Amino acid sequence: MKLENRGDLVKQSAIWGFILVELAFFSIAGEYMSVSDKAFMDFDNMLLLLKQSAPIGIIALGMTVIMINGNIDLSVGATYALSAIVLLDSMTWPFMQDLGDWSIPLAWLFALATGAILGAINGLIVWKTGVDAFIVTLGAMLGFRGLVFMYNGEQPTSHLNWSLVDFAEAQFLGLHTATWFLLGAALLLWFLMTKTVHGRNAYAIGNNREAAVNAGIRVGPHFLWNFILVGFLAALSAVVFYSESGSVNPNDGMLFELWAITAVVLGGTKLTGGYGSIISTLGGVIAIQLMRKGLGHIGADTETVNLVIGLILIAVLFIDRQVNRKGKEELKV
Repeated sequence: MKLENRGDLVKQSAIWGFILVELAFFSIAGEYMSVSDKAFMDFDNMLLLLKQSAPIGIIALGMTVIMINGNIDLSVGATYALSAIVLLDSMTWPFMQDLGDWSIPLAWLFALATGAILGAINGLIVWKTGVDAFIVTLGAMLGFRGLVFMYNGEQPTSHLNWSLVDFAEAQFLGLHTATWFLLGAALLLWFLMTKTVHGRNAYAIGNNREAAVNAGIRVGPHFLWNFILVGFLAALSAVVFYSESGSVNPNDGMLFELWAITAVVLGGTKLTGGYGSIISTLGGVIAIQLMRKGLGHIGADTETVNLVIGLILIAVLFIDRQVNRKGKEELKV
C-alpha cells in the first residue's frame, strides 16, 4: 500500500473512531446523567437514530459530490422545502385525487423533478456565467425560499395519505424505509464516485480545474450534472421525510445546508475540493446525530448541542489545516 493511500485510509477511518468514542462516552455518561430509563445504546434507539439521520444524510451525500468538485450548494434547504410542498400539494389536485393511490408515484415524480430543475438552474448559472457557486447558490437560497412562501403564504401545506404513511413507516429487516433510502443513496453515490469516469473527473476538477480543462474534461456540463444530482437528492430527502409527516411549513429545511456541510466536513471532505469520501460523509452524518441524541440523552438543551457541534467542527477544520500545511512543507523539502 502506498504511503498516501495509507494516509487516506487513516483520514477516512477517523470519523468512525470518533463515533466509537461517542458511543462509549454517552453510554457511560448515561448511566449517571440520563434523563431516560433506556440505555443509550438500546437497539431500537440506534435504529431510530439511523432513521432520523436520513433527511440530512441524503442531502449531505449530494453535497459531498459538489464539494469534491470544488463547489458548494447553499440552496438545498429551500429546495427541500419547495419539493416537499409540491409533493403534498400535488396530491390535492383534482386529477390526482381521481387516481387514488396511483397518484403517489406521480407526486414523487413531480417533487423529484422540482429538485432536479432547481439544481439545473444553479448549475446552468455557474456554468454559463462563471460566477462562484457560493454566490449563485446563496442567491438561489433566498430566491427558492421566496417561492416557498409565495406558494402558500405562511400557512403549512398539508395532505396525509395513509398508504404513503404506511410505506414510510414500514420496516424491512429491522430497518425503516428512510434508512434504506439513505443506505441506497450512499451505495449508489459511492459507486459513482469510485468506479466511474464521472467520479474520477469530479476529483480531478476539484483538485486542479485548469489541469482538468487541459486534459479535455468538459467542466461546465460536469458541474451542471452534479448540481442536478444534489437538487434531486434534496428532493428525495423531502419525499422520504414528508411521506410520513404529511405537513410542511414554509420555514422547514432552514439551516439544512449548514448541517449537511458540517457532516461533509466532519467526514473529511476538503472545502477546497479534490478530496472526500461518500462513506466518510455517512459517518459524519451519524456522528452528528449521535452527538445530538447523546447530549439530549444526558439532559443538554438544543443551544448546548449546537455549541458543542460547532466547536468540534472548528477543531476538525483546524487540525485538517495543520495536517495539510505540514504535508505541503514536507513536499518542499
